[in-house]
Amino acid sequence: MGLHPAIAAVRLGVRRTLATLEPGSTVLVACSGGADSLALLSAAVFEARRREVRVVGATVDHGLQEGSADHAARVIGQMAALGAHETASARVHVDAGGLGPEAAARRARYDVLEQMRAHFGAAVVLLGHTRDDQAETVLLGLTRGSGGRSLAGMRRSSEHYSRPLLDVARADTVAACLAEGIDFWDDPHNSDPGFTRVRVRQRVLPVLEDELGPGVAAALARTADQVRADVEALDALADQAWSALRDPDGLPLRPLHDHHEAVASRVLRLAALDAGATDAELFHVHVRALVDLAAGDVNGEIQLPGHVTAYRSEGRLRFRPTP
Repeated sequence: MGLHPAIAAVRLGVRRTLATLEPGSTVLVACSGGADSLALLSAAVFEARRREVRVVGATVDHGLQEGSADHAARVIGQMAALGAHETASARVHVDAGGLGPEAAARRARYDVLEQMRAHFGAAVVLLGHTRDDQAETVLLGLTRGSGGRSLAGMRRSSEHYSRPLLDVARADTVAACLAEGIDFWDDPHNSDPGFTRVRVRQRVLPVLEDELGPGVAAALARTADQVRADVEALDALADQAWSALRDPDGLPLRPLHDHHEAVASRVLRLAALDAGATDAELFHVHVRALVDLAAGDVNGEIQLPGHVTAYRSEGRLRFRPTP
């Protein structure tokens, strides 16, 4: 009997990522115990043998559910049984700090994964996001009016992180686990309609599939790939412009006006971040206000997240701490 198609699809995604690594490299696989991440870990162990790559399985206990420590211990055992060369777990404290619970948990998780990556000297951290996760991200971006960066969805790879399963359906990770006899965990948070993403998953996307026909999730994920290329091209132009215009005395506005607004708005965003504005909380409404201020369409000053205030002075856009 041949290899199950779902297992083959997961392994192909992982193989493409590991092919970029040098033999002897280490990869850290983030594993929650769900079908997506366990299918990812199993595929990473299989493909790593061919590449002489060391696999470290890592799980993060957010401490948000009763029995989370016991669950983390079970995941550690599963990862070891699946053949990970080494395993690790960490418990984090999730502090909302003005963010929603999902965003706060994500921030805490990535912070500790970065610490683990550095500790093990991993070349890359593998994340188990699927095509369905990408479709949900794009749809949420559309409803929030978040612009091109949000519609571009999650990056396939960025710095030390990679998402090998963005071409794989969530159903295929479940099928891969079932075919390999891997028991996986259904996180109750993934069925809680109190979370916006869960409502999109359980109610919105099924309606779209029923009314518009099958393949909506795949089309949304494909859209993300197409938009991502455009966004990255504009970001590259903005990086070049920012490097040329960057000045400790403030951003000169006359040469900024020579750039198309799509580039200029990105330069203004980079200037705000450089001044200390909080990336995760710097939204389109803030950047739009900076564009209007730079163009002279509005007067006064603009308070940005991160206790930063932007204002015009002597033909420059300047920033100062918000009192």
